[in-house]
Amino acid sequence: MSNKNDLIGVVAEKAGLTKAQAGDAVDAVFDAITASLKGGDEVRLVGFGTFSVSKRKASVGRNPATGAEINIPASNQAKFKPGKGLKDALN
Repeated sequence: MSNKNDLIGVVAEKAGLTKAQAGDAVDAVFDAITASLKGGDEVRLVGFGTFSVSKRKASVGRNPATGAEINIPASNQAKFKPGKGLKDALN
């Protein structure tokens, strides 16, 4: 499985749903995680992992082509920390 369509196909097969229903379910999960992160909450899926938001400070970088300084604005970044169950399954 390497993309969203593959994920939808696997969910449809395992849950006995049509691909349209599985697509709606996958989209609903992604929307719920996104909404929680936007609201400042962590999303903990026990055994799988934790999604959280990390704040990056503004910084100064360089354009590699010209060497000119550029300002990089502050931003919020999504982070994922795998849980014990996922780590154990991979090792």
